Amino acid sequence: MPFVPLPFVVSILLIVLFVAAVRHGDERPANRPFLALILVSAFLSLLSGLRWGYGVRGAIMYLAPVTAATVPPLAYAGVTELVRRSRTPVAGRLFLHAVPVLIIVVLLATWRDAIDMALVVNFIAYAVAILLLMRTGTDALRLAPFEEAAPAYRAILFAAFALLLSAAIDTFVFFDLTWMRGEHSPPLIAAGNLASLIILSIAAATASRSHAVTETVEAAVRSDTGGDKETLSAIEALMAAKRAYRDVDLNLDRLARKLGIPARQISSAINRATGKNVSQYVNEHRIAEACALLVETDKAVTEIMFEVGFQTKSNFNREFRRVTEMSPLEWRERKAAMSPIAIKHDP
Repeated sequence: MPFVPLPFVVSILLIVLFVAAVRHGDERPANRPFLALILVSAFLSLLSGLRWGYGVRGAIMYLAPVTAATVPPLAYAGVTELVRRSRTPVAGRLFLHAVPVLIIVVLLATWRDAIDMALVVNFIAYAVAILLLMRTGTDALRLAPFEEAAPAYRAILFAAFALLLSAAIDTFVFFDLTWMRGEHSPPLIAAGNLASLIILSIAAATASRSHAVTETVEAAVRSDTGGDKETLSAIEALMAAKRAYRDVDLNLDRLARKLGIPARQISSAINRATGKNVSQYVNEHRIAEACALLVETDKAVTEIMFEVGFQTKSNFNREFRRVTEMSPLEWRERKAAMSPIAIKHDP
């Protein structure tokens, strides 16, 4: 029976993951850096299988480090698509993120022994950069819809720590090759590929569920006006009068445009006044209307979910339970039992 190295299996799984992400069926623009990251990691897994499973070296010794150097920049670029629109020209950004690759190319020609440590520094630097982008919590994801901000935030944090894990594995491999002649490298490489699969699974989930929303120009954001009380009053008025929370694509950037108030001011006001982040605050408005509709109508739970601004049942149920400590059906049944008029339940 032919031997199939574990990295080959990982590569196949990553291709399947890529196809699933592309076929997600979302009208929003794709998060191309995350999709590219999946393909790059699939290619790296293939190279790893050839190197450690069949002892193939040759061109792999050049392709593998250069390709690996593109992984952290792609992860960072995917995150920035959900965080902010960069004011740096596209050409400038591409050049900046091409620097790690250029460094590896130079080291291949001049100082090959330093390549492993250069890759470790690359992974750590970008992981720290991602964590710094996320330092304000879910509110950092200004371009991600509020419904998806919490899972996207957790996914990005996990991806950053997985990059650090990959750096740690590369460090162990470097010392193993230096001191132990690579006796423990194959299992360490396998573990690294599994870690890569975890990173890409999270990245694919983020890419397929938390795309940045294409904005239309609504209003110029004015400078800081008033304190937290005035800001919160303006937000509450928008929620009550226009039910802005029903917008499935509502995010912090779009909310700022609707109000004409800086996004940071909105985030700070809600955080200080309620102790919640903006996504929790908006989702609580959605849940409040859902609770009313569950009691006052006989609409199906799924219909109510879409009506109040949620797109996935898992997010709706999670947020509903966070706010009410029960499921939507449990809420309807409890309120129906307290009411003299029975409410028709979902089938």
